[in-house]
Amino acid sequence: MALVAQLCHREKDGPTIAISGPPGSGKTTYARKLAQELGLGYYSAGMIFREIARERGMSLEELNKIAADDPSIDFEIDKRTIEIGCKGNVVIDGHLAAWVLAGLADVRIYVTAPLNVRVKRIVEREKRSWNEVFHETMVREYTQWERFLNYYGIDVSSLRLFNLVIDTSYLSINEAYNIIKAYTCSVLRNKGYTILACEK
Repeated sequence: MALVAQLCHREKDGPTIAISGPPGSGKTTYARKLAQELGLGYYSAGMIFREIARERGMSLEELNKIAADDPSIDFEIDKRTIEIGCKGNVVIDGHLAAWVLAGLADVRIYVTAPLNVRVKRIVEREKRSWNEVFHETMVREYTQWERFLNYYGIDVSSLRLFNLVIDTSYLSINEAYNIIKAYTCSVLRNKGYTILACEK
């Protein structure tokens, strides 16, 4: 993405890891755990959205309503995601984070599961109705796909840019995490990074 070349003005301080996936896939759980264990910073698109809301003195609901019709909010989130990724020493998670950081992230991981599995997880986590979560998830995923196709000409249904794609349907959190960590450590070692937690 052209934005990367425009915003990265210096060499990174360490690795940048991007973890993407649809709602309910577990990406945030794995990204937080990986950042903690590898001694890296952690950021998410949601955190950036909340930062923008605070700066504007708005509630998340108010900013969501504006963002629905104003693409500048999404552009700002993408811009800040790249700025954070340019610094390095960070794990960034978000539905579209890896596409935003394409060409910049040292490791790009896609975490997924079938729609019914993901909806079930969200229902159990948030104690909401199946129909409400199903509708919201479908709308959110279509909106994200449409946004990136219209704004950047990128089809996020294509997973070719990812180093690792993992379906978490039949794996425990620890099983899936161990695969993610082992793969990440292997890539970082081969790229010349020294991460103490990867040497254990």
